[in-house]
Amino acid sequence: MQIKQIKESDNFRKALKKIDKSFKIKLNKLLLKIIENPEIGKPMKYKRKGTREVYVKPFRVSYAFEHSTLTLYFLDLYHKDEQWAALKKSSNS
Repeated sequence: MQIKQIKESDNFRKALKKIDKSFKIKLNKLLLKIIENPEIGKPMKYKRKGTREVYVKPFRVSYAFEHSTLTLYFLDLYHKDEQWAALKKSSNS
């Protein structure tokens, strides 16, 4: 499968600017693996259905792949603990 287009969300770009160089090396290797095979990530459920995630300690990369246009969307890069904090906050509201 040949990816025709790769797009990055604003959230993804902002998160990339914040991480240090040593982690960027690991992240770049992971992104290349995702580009080679977009199906490697764990499929998400419920509100995030249609997206996938890959864990690269201590972060998660959230992305989506659109088969019809062969477009890969990098949606977010966030710390694992941020996800739980956001879920707890939304359930208390």
